[in-house]
Amino acid sequence: MNTKDEHTTFVKRMKEKINSGGAVTKDEALLLYGGPLEELCKAADEIREHFCGNRFDICTIINGKSGKCPEDCKFCAQSAYYHTAAEEYPLLDTKEIVRQAKYNADHGVHRFSIVTSGRSLKDAEIEQMCEAIREIREQTDIKVCASFGLLDEGQYCRVKEAGVSRIHNNLETSRRNFPNVCTTHTFEDKVNAVKAAKAAGLSVCSGGIMGLGETEEDRIDMAFTLRELGIRSVPVNMLNPIPGTPYEGNARLTVDDMRRIVAVYRFILPDAFIRLAGGRGLMEDKGEGAFCSGANAAITGDMLTTAGYTIETDMEMLRRLGYML
Repeated sequence: MNTKDEHTTFVKRMKEKINSGGAVTKDEALLLYGGPLEELCKAADEIREHFCGNRFDICTIINGKSGKCPEDCKFCAQSAYYHTAAEEYPLLDTKEIVRQAKYNADHGVHRFSIVTSGRSLKDAEIEQMCEAIREIREQTDIKVCASFGLLDEGQYCRVKEAGVSRIHNNLETSRRNFPNVCTTHTFEDKVNAVKAAKAAGLSVCSGGIMGLGETEEDRIDMAFTLRELGIRSVPVNMLNPIPGTPYEGNARLTVDDMRRIVAVYRFILPDAFIRLAGGRGLMEDKGEGAFCSGANAAITGDMLTTAGYTIETDMEMLRRLGYML
């Protein structure tokens, strides 16, 4: 396609295909990615409204265990391979985790996720987390999510029985690009952990980070893997280049880059909650443009090792945009 009119016609045709129950192919997704931004984003937002209405899913996370991670993910401030300013501490106690869960529940947050550093938790640590999860479920109505690394099906069953409804495990990037990002575990390890969580009866939240040196095709390939895995909660993170990590010199993506990525993901994953996550604090518009381009979920409050936006500020913005919280 050589003209803007041809691209605009193509975007409209793809939107109609999706809204009629069809699915875009990889070649079609690549063509969409190269189309005019405003037409692409408008169509993506219409797809979002068609499949999801104005529902918005907002969640918060707590850094339940920080630093000294034995994995070498090049983006991560918590890896033991790199020297960063990230805090280091063992598992938080149950009282502190429950306190923060109650605070978030009182402020209208739907989901509260406990995230821990490391390849996976040991059995004793899982039991400690299960105790905290049970306390949260007894004292609040908030839904509990967990990101405990590469667990097996039996371990996922234990956290499900304690009250976890959703597991988070990012693929991070495409299968092709993954070895450039991490060498201490594999893309297949990630996929197997996702499948194990699903086999345990848990829903899964999985996405990736944009700005790791990936190509446009890598971004689209990851979205297609997520579609194949049946993922309906998809975090889209923007790399925050952390000093001390190998990616500290990576160029930051722009707001328009993120709008384009989110919009194409909406075409590929029409009924998913596409969630702006880490790196949103770098966006001048607080993510507002992406929330009008197909995104309909967010992590609010502080992130793992970087500051986010306040819950109150996000709630105000989302209500102004017409979302139901």
